[in-house]
Amino acid sequence: MRILGLDFGSKTVGVAVSDPLGITAQGVEIITRKSPGKLRQTLARIEELCATYEVGQIVLGFPKNMNNTEGERCELTLEFKEMLERRTGLPVELWDERLTTVSADRAMMDMGIRRENRKQYVDEIAAIFILQGYLDLKSNQMK
Repeated sequence: MRILGLDFGSKTVGVAVSDPLGITAQGVEIITRKSPGKLRQTLARIEELCATYEVGQIVLGFPKNMNNTEGERCELTLEFKEMLERRTGLPVELWDERLTTVSADRAMMDMGIRRENRKQYVDEIAAIFILQGYLDLKSNQMK
């Protein structure tokens, strides 16, 4: 069963998918929308990706504040989680995504990707980090 990883932002959703064995996460795409509230096309695209990759579960980044509190972004993410569950019929698990975007940006910096080019990849790489963190935890729990 493959797992879909999502980095939900105000205008984009980074998407990653696991291999069938649930060991590694690979980037798929970044879904862009014109405004924060326009989610119908985003949800439709996620539904298509779930069918294409035969996904059985979704892991959604949960953007807690550094002091472990939940702000406005968390509320919007919880609403998006409910929409995903209704639309796809799949279980959606929240994953603490603190520092994933920072880590993604740092990884691209280390690879020598210019600052102006990083923005187009950061959400997809953050989705990879979210999903890989989840997969690694599940793998360690099975040992």
